[in-house]
Amino acid sequence: MLCVRSIWNGAISFGLVSIPIKVVNATESHSISFRQIHTEDGGRIRYRKVCELEDREVTQSEIGKGYEDADGTIIPITDEDLAHLPLPTAKTIEIVAFVPADRIDPLHMDSAYYLAAGGAPAAKPYTLLREALKRSQKVAIAKFALRGRERLGMLRVVGDAIAMHGLLWPDEVREPEGVAPDTNVTVNDKELDLADALMDTLGEIDLDELHDEYQEALEEVVAAKAAGEAPPESPEPARGGKVLDLMAALESSVRAAKESRGEAPAEEKGEVRRLPQRKTARAAPKQTAGKKSTAAKKTTAKKTASSSTSSAKKSTSKTAAQGTKKTAAKSTAKSTGKKTAAKKTASRKRTA
Repeated sequence: MLCVRSIWNGAISFGLVSIPIKVVNATESHSISFRQIHTEDGGRIRYRKVCELEDREVTQSEIGKGYEDADGTIIPITDEDLAHLPLPTAKTIEIVAFVPADRIDPLHMDSAYYLAAGGAPAAKPYTLLREALKRSQKVAIAKFALRGRERLGMLRVVGDAIAMHGLLWPDEVREPEGVAPDTNVTVNDKELDLADALMDTLGEIDLDELHDEYQEALEEVVAAKAAGEAPPESPEPARGGKVLDLMAALESSVRAAKESRGEAPAEEKGEVRRLPQRKTARAAPKQTAGKKSTAAKKTTAKKTASSSTSSAKKSTSKTAAQGTKKTAAKSTAKSTGKKTAAKKTASRKRTA
């Protein structure tokens, strides 16, 4: 149980189930607050409540409420008038619906409270509502009255407790008209990829690791002044300039985020990097050499073909010559045979 004073006592109305509860603040401010002083002598500046008709200071017990009409007329409103308002939620947090948590726009969320069970009899119904909310994975929408006005609330489970967020009424949230840029801007895929890389590099964080640096610096200033010392000088904040190259800014942001997380650059991690493309001038000689090689191959082939042709021609000529010689020899032999036969015939005739 939180050791803080309850700001509202009543009950949660859950159908016919009534759960006595106490409302306590779920948040607190640690900000340093200042007093107004007279700069010449350090005296406190105080506000006195003065009646403008009598021109005198009045006490708190003499002060009431009044509504100022459009013409400036003040209409007194007493606590008795307010007590008779038809307000069923004056002492009851009335649950009106259960909806998925993502149905509630964060813009509607206001102050946060814890709802504590009001005594031992409230333990059972309190636990029942808490476990029902857990199992359904929904939040309860409720109406309640606080500080003289009816409000909306959202009940959800936080640990073993039920928390309630005050919600603004729908007509209290402005539409974002005129907020977004009115010019047509195109974002390309490369820019989105770099933005995704930056988001991945920054990653997630535990909110408990975050702290108010301004508050700490302010405490140092107060401590130094109290000790009669000069306040510490803070470095001049970096001035945001106009982004001329969005891609370069994103790349620098990714690199800075990696360095802040202790990640080494790509070349130090031994990562495989794409080699730069060779220039055409370097590739040209290889291409020429290739052409020369091809030409040489073609020339060699031609020479080989030529040699083969010449050899074939020579072989053919030789064969032809040999054939001619054989034919001539046969012809000579035939002619010689005829001459010999003729001589023999002549010789026989003479003998006869």
